[in-house]
Amino acid sequence: MQSRARALVVLGVIAVAVALFAVLKGNDSSSSTTTTANGKPLVITIDKSGKPVGGVASLTVNHGGTIHFTVDSAVADEVHLHGYDIPKDVTAGGSVTFNVPATIEGVFEAELESRHEKILDLTVNP
Repeated sequence: MQSRARALVVLGVIAVAVALFAVLKGNDSSSSTTTTANGKPLVITIDKSGKPVGGVASLTVNHGGTIHFTVDSAVADEVHLHGYDIPKDVTAGGSVTFNVPATIEGVFEAELESRHEKILDLTVNP
């Protein structure tokens, strides 16, 4: 009977430890990925043909974090962050920066609106 009681106590301690870890960890927005692999902020460069240099960029951010990227463009257009419905005009040779709280979870894109050119795949994790 004592070994059964000990086993229940050990299971109880493990359950409390797991619950405590989950509560203390919470929504860890500090693990949001808002930088490139080399640790620099994401910059999307648009060439003279209106295409993203290196292809469509990817960005993953945790809910509660910040969506942060800059578009340097050789062409004038509207950069539209879909899902969040945020449009920003960029001039030829200019840049625009998005610095948006990640409040909506899901998969979204940013595009050069008039060209229908996707430039960013954005994932906001729970």
